[in-house]
Amino acid sequence: MPSPIIEFAGFSCKYRTQAEPTLFDINLKIYEGEKVLIIGESGSGKSTIAKCINGLIPSSYQGEITGSLKVCGLNPAEEGIFGMSKHVGTVLQDTDSQFIGLTVAEDIAFAMENDNINNELMHQKVNETADIVNVKELLKQVPTALSGGQKQRVSLAGILVDNVDILLFDEPLANLDPAAGKKIIGLIDEISKNQKKTIVIIEHRLEDVLYKDVDRIIVVENGRIVSDCPPNQLLCTNLLTQKGIREPLYIAALKYAGCQISEKDNPQNLEIMNLEGYKEQVKNWSAAISVPAAKPVSETVLEAHNLCFSYERGKPIVKDISFSITQGEMISIVGTNGAGKSTLASLICGFIKPDSGTILLDGKDIAPLSIKQRGEKIGFVMQNQNQMISKSVIFDEVALGLTARKVPQDEIKQKVCDTLKICGMYPYRNWPVSAISFGQKKRITIASILVMNPRILILDEPTAGQDYAHYTEIMDFLKKLNEDFGITIIMITHDMHLMLEYTDRAIVISDGRILADDKTSRILTNKTLTEQASLKETSLYTLALKCGISNPADFADRFIHYERSRKAE
Repeated sequence: MPSPIIEFAGFSCKYRTQAEPTLFDINLKIYEGEKVLIIGESGSGKSTIAKCINGLIPSSYQGEITGSLKVCGLNPAEEGIFGMSKHVGTVLQDTDSQFIGLTVAEDIAFAMENDNINNELMHQKVNETADIVNVKELLKQVPTALSGGQKQRVSLAGILVDNVDILLFDEPLANLDPAAGKKIIGLIDEISKNQKKTIVIIEHRLEDVLYKDVDRIIVVENGRIVSDCPPNQLLCTNLLTQKGIREPLYIAALKYAGCQISEKDNPQNLEIMNLEGYKEQVKNWSAAISVPAAKPVSETVLEAHNLCFSYERGKPIVKDISFSITQGEMISIVGTNGAGKSTLASLICGFIKPDSGTILLDGKDIAPLSIKQRGEKIGFVMQNQNQMISKSVIFDEVALGLTARKVPQDEIKQKVCDTLKICGMYPYRNWPVSAISFGQKKRITIASILVMNPRILILDEPTAGQDYAHYTEIMDFLKKLNEDFGITIIMITHDMHLMLEYTDRAIVISDGRILADDKTSRILTNKTLTEQASLKETSLYTLALKCGISNPADFADRFIHYERSRKAE
């Protein structure tokens, strides 16, 4: 057994601004060359562990530390950020905040410039590192203009060039489309094996990380380590669901079918998992599920006909897009980063005008309507709720749109209170926005749109970077708005679980064009389409095929219906 490269012993940490410690009596050893995944709900202490490893605590985040921590034989509290940067490289969730250089090459070279490395060696190392992460053709590009996956690679190159011992990834998949996420996990695995680096990954998307093997999964809850074991051992238990963490879908399906999963069958990797002992149970379980008929189609509420748009002449972003959405639908718009999804939403909301084509609301062209007029019928909720919030008190934030339209005060009060009750936020109406949780802030941004009584809600990545508990809270709330109030909901998302679980239909966009407009289960069980659109077929597809089920889309539908029924009980 190699020696520990990271060792926590009786370690506790309390931020200066908090009354209680965030980490309690942590005892953890991570060995040289290991690849470890740390998971847990938001606020569990995962990121605090990372900040202790790379020296951000206590250098940038002051607080009280007890116990001991050694990283590469050093005490991060004594070495500080600069000292630890020679041993630990961190790739942040928000890669834009890491970029310093005006070009990719400059950004990769930054650490070497700080160390006064001569130009010839610097150019050589930049080229070598860019080659490792496959960004050599991007060296002259501006980092902030790259796609999400490319940005992750450039950030990784910037720390690899320093030849650090430990690579620390904080939510590396949060802003990536499924294909880019798969590539990043594959790249991390290559570096782990070829460069012999110690890898620590903090991520909510467990199934996506397990695309490549990890040595151990560490589960953190309320500042304590509640499990530290190999994936095969963990997946055979019910600990993940007990701790509010989403199990891989194929594991959930096997358990729903009554299968007793065994470690020896290698459940962490579906591609090589031995399913011989489970096939009949899965088939029988699936066959016993009765899926109700689809809802009758209602009237069309939103249409697009031959939409085209370019930010620069000769470089179209949206190319001849046409679709229709019916009243009360809940639909996903999916595709790779840069495919044109957000541009399409901006066209619908009137933030930009199409070069050609028309958008109809209830059969009428909305081109003459201003952004303000469209906003009364079509609400847009941004990915980052903090970018939408401008008032300090919850009531005032929700009332802002009505106040701007000079609605009488009595009517404002009634509408805001009614809306906050729908959103479950009425008891907090006089609270400061800063005092509520991430999920509650998302509800407030939705409430500020709902109070205008819109026909349609468009949400950009409503669950990005959230743990399963917050994800479920927000999505169940949106489902309730859709079912109880008939609001049409359009979600732009990279989350294949969300797409499959909550929307029956999806529009797939690639390179500015619609590749598919179909039932979600059919899209996510179409290998050719998912590859073409940078999506990732659901693991239910692979499970169905390996169990000898001829219609994977039907199997996925039955799984989703079964899961929805369980939630409703």
